[in-house]
Amino acid sequence: MDAVDHVLEEVRQAAPEIRKGMEERRGYTEEENSSGEKQLEADIYANKLLKDRITSIDGVGEYASEEEDEITDCGEGLSVALDPLDGSSNIPTNNMVGTIVGIYDGSLPCRGENLLAAFYVLYGPLTTMTVARDGSVTEYVLDDGMRKTREEIRLEGEKLYGFGGNLGWSEKFRQIEDDVSRKLKLRYGGSLVGDFNQVLLEGGVFGYPPKEGYENGKYRIMFEGNPMAFIAEAAGGVSSNGQKTVLEVEVDDLHQRVPFVVGEHDLVDRVEKAIQRDTN
Repeated sequence: MDAVDHVLEEVRQAAPEIRKGMEERRGYTEEENSSGEKQLEADIYANKLLKDRITSIDGVGEYASEEEDEITDCGEGLSVALDPLDGSSNIPTNNMVGTIVGIYDGSLPCRGENLLAAFYVLYGPLTTMTVARDGSVTEYVLDDGMRKTREEIRLEGEKLYGFGGNLGWSEKFRQIEDDVSRKLKLRYGGSLVGDFNQVLLEGGVFGYPPKEGYENGKYRIMFEGNPMAFIAEAAGGVSSNGQKTVLEVEVDDLHQRVPFVVGEHDLVDRVEKAIQRDTN
């Protein structure tokens, strides 16, 4: 078992414990994470559980979490950056959350082009793990093991859309959202994993553009933007920060944010042009 397989296996084994932990840890603490967001008890629990397991893997050299300020040096090998509980603000209202993991062949922070694999766990009616590796995307149901349910997933077609940050959108972006809404069905739940998963499987476009107060977007590139862009592109879709693929964006800070759009080629191109009109 190589280091990538070992990380996958450790997260698979941790997933039921994380899911169970959410039932018992739905309250907020007085703490904030490195992005200034209030932490739930479940955020802290999931991060500690995954950190303990992943940093003990031979072949993992660095561990970084959205919930921590600094990178943990744990030896020689690959670098793992993760969001232990994406969309955790949905926990008190019992909506979708997930875990996002990127495995990089390079010291953190680094560009998404250094990713060897990326995957996410979705805690929905089923617990699923969607893995991008070696140019393809596969979905597994996590029950007693990893039961393969979809192979060679392709992000294609124009069915759904979802854009975050509506209270701060520019007028130009509102125009493109209005245009897209006349053709596609709106699906937005406030969890990147949940919203992305629907577009990946049904086709369409999803994103969080620059907006007032978040001129560089909302998602953290190392923990959210890069892994999800990697998965989208492995499935035949595209990603953009409004100028180029998310995977080509230079990363200077571990918690750097990025404007983020993924989906079907033509739809992403239209949204990208709308962002460019705002920024030029």
